[in-house]
Amino acid sequence: MSTVKANNGKLTSGSDKKVLTLIAVLSVAIPVVVAILFFLPKSGQSNVDVSYLPGFHAILNSLTAVALIIGYYYIKRNNIKAHRGAMLAAFGLSAIFLVSYVTYHFLGQRTIFGGEGFLKYFYYFILLTHILLAIAIVPLVLLSVYFGITNQLARHRRISRWTFPIWLYVAVTGVLVYLLISPYYT
Repeated sequence: MSTVKANNGKLTSGSDKKVLTLIAVLSVAIPVVVAILFFLPKSGQSNVDVSYLPGFHAILNSLTAVALIIGYYYIKRNNIKAHRGAMLAAFGLSAIFLVSYVTYHFLGQRTIFGGEGFLKYFYYFILLTHILLAIAIVPLVLLSVYFGITNQLARHRRISRWTFPIWLYVAVTGVLVYLLISPYYT
């Protein structure tokens, strides 16, 4: 059994430290891998058709946003079991999205936005905030889920106040980015 130590007024067990270290590593590794795959030069055409994946990603992001809203609804009504189910569904959908997104950027070709004027600035603003907050959301989601499933509810509530709106923004803007760039897919 792990010893519990006081850490700035918070209790942290030995297993907590291991999981928090893993979360820190994943929080750096995931964005780095995605960035490498995104900027990796493509060598020719892939034999695997991944052209359907951007639409699939939009569906996953839409379902994630719905699951997040349902989870929020249930926690406001003190239905912990339904909240947990909805949030784990959002987490699962996001995990599937991440694997599919990495697959798409590894095998697919980059698409350039072709809009002009205000629409171009709007698209790049949404895209930039989406990307930056998608990077920030990785540790927030992992910590929120971990604290929730380990019943560290004070820690869960404290971090989830940040996680929920950022995660919802990332999910919704993921769909918006898809809708704006979809006319330019080849």
